[in-house]
Amino acid sequence: ILVACDFVMAQRRIIHAIRTSLSHQSNRQLSCLSPRASAYPQLPFSDPFSHNQNSSSSSSSSSSFKPILLAAAIGAGLFLTRKLEAEESKQKPGEVVDGLPNYSMAQVAQHKGHPSIYTDDEVEFDAEADQNQLWVTYRNGVYNITEFIDLHPGSKSKILLAAGSRIDPYWAHYRQHDHHTVTDLLETMRIGNVTPEERLSEQQIAALDPYTQEPIREGDRDSRLIVRAKKPFNAETAPKELDEVLFGIDPSNPSSPGKITGEVPNPLHYKRNHLPVPKVDPETYAFEILIENPDGSLTLPPVRFTLNELKTLFPKHEVMVTIQCAGNRRNDIHKVKPVLGLGWDVGAIGNARWAGARLVDVLRHAGVTDEVLLKSYLQHAKFKGLDRDFANHYETSVPLAKAADPNNDVILAYEMNGEEIPPDHGFPVRVVVPGVVGARNVKWLHQIRLSPNESQSQWQQNDYKGFSPSTDWSNVDFKTSPAIQQLPVQSAILYPVNGTSLALSRDSSDSISLPVMGYAWSGGGRGIVRVDVSVDNGKTWQVADLHKADPAQPLEKTWAWTLWNANVVIPASDISGNEVEVICKAVDSSYNNQPETPTHIWNLRGVLNNSWHRVKVRLQ
Repeated sequence: ILVACDFVMAQRRIIHAIRTSLSHQSNRQLSCLSPRASAYPQLPFSDPFSHNQNSSSSSSSSSSFKPILLAAAIGAGLFLTRKLEAEESKQKPGEVVDGLPNYSMAQVAQHKGHPSIYTDDEVEFDAEADQNQLWVTYRNGVYNITEFIDLHPGSKSKILLAAGSRIDPYWAHYRQHDHHTVTDLLETMRIGNVTPEERLSEQQIAALDPYTQEPIREGDRDSRLIVRAKKPFNAETAPKELDEVLFGIDPSNPSSPGKITGEVPNPLHYKRNHLPVPKVDPETYAFEILIENPDGSLTLPPVRFTLNELKTLFPKHEVMVTIQCAGNRRNDIHKVKPVLGLGWDVGAIGNARWAGARLVDVLRHAGVTDEVLLKSYLQHAKFKGLDRDFANHYETSVPLAKAADPNNDVILAYEMNGEEIPPDHGFPVRVVVPGVVGARNVKWLHQIRLSPNESQSQWQQNDYKGFSPSTDWSNVDFKTSPAIQQLPVQSAILYPVNGTSLALSRDSSDSISLPVMGYAWSGGGRGIVRVDVSVDNGKTWQVADLHKADPAQPLEKTWAWTLWNANVVIPASDISGNEVEVICKAVDSSYNNQPETPTHIWNLRGVLNNSWHRVKVRLQ
């Protein structure tokens, strides 16, 4: 997105300048691209983004190449001049600029663009006409973004939400805008200031940020977490912390396991939020269940359940479940070729005891009989959360056959590790779908809808999908790939930590015994049957000892991860320069293996990385 913004800034100037040299059409001033018209020479050019522009004349194609080079140089010069001006200026984006006209919010509201931009109708109109322009405000600046609508990387529909109003609340939601490249681009469209009586103070601007209203309590977000994004809050558990908690490690003797446990404490459990954490009153909270007909209408009025009803009407069902983000270990894929997404290491995964009512019990109480569930047209269960942006709630779906089968242990959880669910994890109720990617385990449950169709949300249709390594952002078609549900077999090393030095002693045979510990898990309830560890790049392997987090779970319903450890013997002759690369790979109950490297499973979103995990350590 940042590259796109930089490109657009340069493109706007260079294309305009090239068109100036190659065609002689109606003159306009460069002021529409500049916050201050006097900052640049007033050159004539034609607007390549105008809806009513005619194509350039064929005679221009016979022009010499010199004007193109000159135009490009002029355009690049203007771009660099603007960049230097922005860098030299101490003024923050959106601050009042002396000499620019003032506009009231009522005047801004009168500029919402031509009606056709909302319907995508092919209608020619004068983009320069005052009534057809689209204005927004940011902090205390006023901007004419008419020409940028179709270029917005986040889709036209998103930018139109702010038409004729403040974009501050939207940018507070979509934090990718919080970068100088984006605000620099916006400043090129500056036309004025908000009137003095309607200008916002810094305190008022801060209050527009929905993340300042999150109901987070002290201690909910452990300081030991590795924070990958603050807004929305996303953080993973460091390998060292997982190792100490899961293997009962004494920090003074990290190589010796103690009492092995499978649970990650709530504050240390990884946190993945897509939107601001909603503030929910448990006394008034309720969720609803709806059933659709084939035409999308409802078969019956919605059935609502309060939190108290969920706790008192149904038996409490507890199940230990590992939840993993689809982007876990994305950093390894990013090393192959850059991808878009949070830079997760091995800690975007966690295991907990979840307790609540079984979904199938709640559905039956709501009148969803086996006869209803067997209707051929009902194929999906949509889960909608209370977290939302300005247009939509967070929503995803899973196959109804998965959700409504009592053998799959899908629950509406209100406890996590014996405590009420913390805000970051979905208080007061979260859907827990064992064996399925974390994105489908919807938090802050608002609605369950049984439907013929899967969710049409962004998170179901245009994200959390895998693609060929040959697919990039220039040719990707999200419709060609199904939404991720079950995740592939996975494993990672927690000890030793990559890049650390270990003081180990040689035995009588001049060998070193290296303790190695980690986790393994596979989607769909497939248990782990073996973990192999190697220190010679896979030439030889040692089988690790396995420790199921929940030994009562059968092999084909192993919702919780398996921990493992091994003492790998390294002959002194195999140690080169005192550095050793440790590798692990797991095998699940369907005998699925992990691929050797991430190279051949690279994908543009960096999801589904389950290649061999590797750490390098130096032996002292």
